[in-house]
Amino acid sequence: MSLKEKLDINNIPQHVAIIMDGNGRWAKQRQHDRTFGHESGVVSVKETVEAAAEIGIKYLTLYAFSTENWSRPKEEVDALMSLLVKTINQETKTLNKNNIRLQAIGDLKSLEKDTYTELQKAIENTASNNRMTLILALSYSSRWEITDAIQKIAKQIQNNSIKQEDINQDLMSSFLTTSNYPDPELLIRTSGEYRISNFLLWQIAYSELYFTPILWPDFRKENLFEAILDYQNRERRFGKISEQLLNF
Repeated sequence: MSLKEKLDINNIPQHVAIIMDGNGRWAKQRQHDRTFGHESGVVSVKETVEAAAEIGIKYLTLYAFSTENWSRPKEEVDALMSLLVKTINQETKTLNKNNIRLQAIGDLKSLEKDTYTELQKAIENTASNNRMTLILALSYSSRWEITDAIQKIAKQIQNNSIKQEDINQDLMSSFLTTSNYPDPELLIRTSGEYRISNFLLWQIAYSELYFTPILWPDFRKENLFEAILDYQNRERRFGKISEQLLNF
């Protein structure tokens, strides 16, 4: 029996987020430059998106480029932006064919003009799709997002649009870039690193975390199914005890 066949279709997480890590190390192991790793990682993106749609995941968020990544060597950043534009151009037709909607979160206005333009085109061209939503986190970091949300709330308080006593968790969530999506139930990180790297810090308060040593360019469908199966074998208590869940 394959891993996919072992999955409980009634317990598929609605939203899965992935920190795609390890492209550079994968390329270095093969004596190539980092760009080769990023290019090879596109294959993993395609496989993962396809696999997620196959098993009924409704939202898939991929951490593609952080605000901190801007500090990388210019040639690598330029290559990443070029690769992003190229991939978006090539894959929009496939997204439509598979009824997948593209969305993006992050400081999108900081992206290069060509990248931003192509991204918005793809978002508009896939807007009516409803099988799954693929969310790219671009020029994103949680600290940026939370700071931005607080600034917006402060401005609305100053304008008397909201009152200070109105601030609660729901209001805070509504000012985040993920306000239109449910929080992820599962966060996956590849490459063997055990950290969150400034990704969805507010949203993953109760997410299950799954770490795998596999470098991102080697990540395939079976690896996603393995992570989902691991998720299904966990007990999610949300601060309660097991007995309370059984009596619910």
